[in-house]
Amino acid sequence: MRDIVLSDDERFVALAEADRTFVMTEDEFRSFYERTARPVWAYLARATGDGRLAEDLLQETYYRFLRARAAFESDDHQRHYLFRIATNLVRDHRRAPRWEQQGVDALSDVPAVADAGTADRAVRRMDLTRAMRQMKPRERSLLWLAYAQGFSHDEIARLLHLKTSSLKVLLFRARRRLLDVLGGRDDPGGVR
Repeated sequence: MRDIVLSDDERFVALAEADRTFVMTEDEFRSFYERTARPVWAYLARATGDGRLAEDLLQETYYRFLRARAAFESDDHQRHYLFRIATNLVRDHRRAPRWEQQGVDALSDVPAVADAGTADRAVRRMDLTRAMRQMKPRERSLLWLAYAQGFSHDEIARLLHLKTSSLKVLLFRARRRLLDVLGGRDDPGGVR
C-alpha cells in the first residue's frame, strides 16, 4: 500500500469539491422542511408511539440530514434518505437501555378539523391508534410507510433493510394482524 501525499493546493481543491456535493440554501431547506416535516413526524410518532419523542427524533433527523452533506439525484431521493435516517434513529432509540413503551397517544397533538364527520373520524382514529400500539414496531413501520406514506415495496425494503420478497410477506402478516387487533375479520381463515 502506498501513501498518497497531497499538496496544500490539492487538499484545498479536494475539500472545496467535497463541500459542493450538497448545497441547499436556507429557502430551499425551508421549502423541503415544509413538504416533509409533517409526514416524517407522523411516521416517527407511529413508530415510537410517543408524539413528544417524535418531535425530538424529527429534529435529530433533520440535523443528521444536513450534516450528511450527501449528493441527491432527485427530491424523491432526498425524501427517502430522510426517512432512512428517521428509521435508523427509531432503531437506535429502541436499542438504548432507557427505552420504554410509554403509551402516549401519538395523535394527541394533531388538531382536529370540526365538521359533520369529526366525531366518527375521531373514534376510528382512536381505534386505529390503540390497534397500532398493540402491534410490533416493525409492523407499525411497515404499515405506516406503505399506506400512510405510499412508499412502494422496493422503497420500503431499502428503508428497512429488507428483501422485497420478505417485505411482501411481512406486510401481508402486518395487515392481517391489524385486522385481528381491530376485530374486523369476517372469516378467521381468510383475509379481506
